[in-house]
This record gives sequence, C-alpha cells and structure tokens, in this order.
Amino acid sequence: MEKNMSELRDEIAALKKERDAIILAHTYQPGEVQDCADYVGDSYGLSVAARNAEAAVIVFCGVRFMAETAAILNPSRSVILPDPMAGCPMADMITPEELKDLKAKYPDHIVMCYVNSTADVKALSDVCCTSANAEQIARRLPADRGIIFVPDQYLGSWIMERTGREMVLWNGFCPTHLYITPDLLVAVRRAHPGAKLLIHPEAANDCRELADAVLSTGGMCDYAVANSCSEFIIATENGLLHTLRKQNPGKSFFPVSDTIICPNMKRGSLGSLRDALRGTGGEHVVVEDETAKQALRSIEEMLRLGER
Repeated sequence: MEKNMSELRDEIAALKKERDAIILAHTYQPGEVQDCADYVGDSYGLSVAARNAEAAVIVFCGVRFMAETAAILNPSRSVILPDPMAGCPMADMITPEELKDLKAKYPDHIVMCYVNSTADVKALSDVCCTSANAEQIARRLPADRGIIFVPDQYLGSWIMERTGREMVLWNGFCPTHLYITPDLLVAVRRAHPGAKLLIHPEAANDCRELADAVLSTGGMCDYAVANSCSEFIIATENGLLHTLRKQNPGKSFFPVSDTIICPNMKRGSLGSLRDALRGTGGEHVVVEDETAKQALRSIEEMLRLGER
C-alpha cells in the first residue's frame, strides 16, 4: 500500500512539473493530499494563494465554491477540481432567488456573504468574508447600515456577539460542525483536562460558549504555534489535526470525536489528484463572465477590508 502511495506521489510530482501546475489544498483534505500540495491553508489563505498563482494550472483540492473563487480571482489560469462531486451543503442552502427576495425586504442593508457560497450568491453580495476575517470586515462596514449575512447563521451570530452589529441572518449551517455538541465537548474535556479547547465559529452557540477560543482554521494553527500549552482539543473538521500535528511536532491534538468528518472534503484522494493532472479526471471549473465580474467585486472587497 505504501509503495502504491509513494508511486502516486512521484507521479503527481512529475505531472505537476509537466503541466506547470500548482496544487492548493484546504486543511480539511485528507493528510496524504495535504502532503502533496504546494500550499495548505484556510479559505482566506487559499484565496490569496489562488489570486497570486503564476502557474498555468491551479489544481484545487477542496470543494466547488473554493475552485469557483480561484477561477474568479485568477481567470487567466485553468482551475481544476479533482472531484466534481465535491460540493458544499451550506453553499447550496441559499439560492440567488432567495437572496434577491431578502435584499428586496432590506434594501438599505449591506449584503455580506460567507465565502462558503456559490459564485451566483457572491455576485449578488456587497462583500465576501471568511471565518478568519468576518469580524474585522463587519467592524469596517458603515456603522449606520444594517447587514444581511448569508448563508451561515452560526458564523453570523458569532459576528453579532463580537461586534454588536445589527444583522439579518439566513438559516444556513454546516452539517459537519453541527455534529459537535455540548455533551461531546464536556466528555472530551474530561478526558483531556489540561488541554485548550479551540472551536470553529460554524459550531452552534451553546458549543462555542464551552471553548477557550473561537477561531478559524488558520487562527487555530496560529494559536497552537504561539501558545505555550502542549495539548489542544480541536472542535472542527478532523482534517485540521494533520496540519496541526505537522506544524507542532512536540504538542498533542485531540479530536472532539472521530465522527467530525466532512464527506465532501474527504472525497479528495491521491488518485483523483493524479487523474486531474493527467487530464483523465476532474473538472475544469469555469464561471460565466458576467457572474465572475460581479462576484469579483465582493471578493476583492473582502481582500481589501480583511487584509491582515
């Protein structure tokens, strides 16, 4: 098995050079995919990496909305999604028609959309955000205007708690983060009493209240490196544990449960990555010109207001 994995890694490296490709991978991807990537990060970091990519081909190991964002930010590059079936249930929880209806009800509100949304929804929004920069962006929006936030009600409620901004929240959510429950958190704390508990803002409010820190995946990585604690409980998708363990070999990281898995992120594999580079698999992701033009404005506004 390991020999086959080694052969796949070698083949991927050769194909990447042959195709003039860059491999971007989200921290929720399987560990072996992360290990083949040129850049591994959260949605914000991946957006910046995609915008700055100089390779002819961007192979995006993530889900569809991420590949769409890369295609919008760097339209002169070919963007390939290794598994065309890798979608995002949260992104599908609001349609452009539903957002248009919401905007009609609140015509004076600014529309702020989470990056976990389709290109069509981004095109109807004023500013995009990631969990890493959502609070900062909300604080920088005009104070005399309300905000429509879509699609994640939990990230939206966390922004409201942190900023006191008036927000109209859509009722979307991440199914994977809702597997995290207070009972699970109490149990894992009991098992690891000395560990810091870090949780993602996509988790429900009653779970966030039990954590030591509420952070994006990138924020969790920064926190773990900087904090003197040697043990951490990670309340987000379990793929992040691979990233954290590589970055912090002297520290211990524990999942809330082995069940906190995103099935779409776990569709990634070395085989699908190899086939995408070969041209025998994957999908060339293209966003219609007018949609891309409109969506680019909200993404660029995110990069401007959310600059770290």
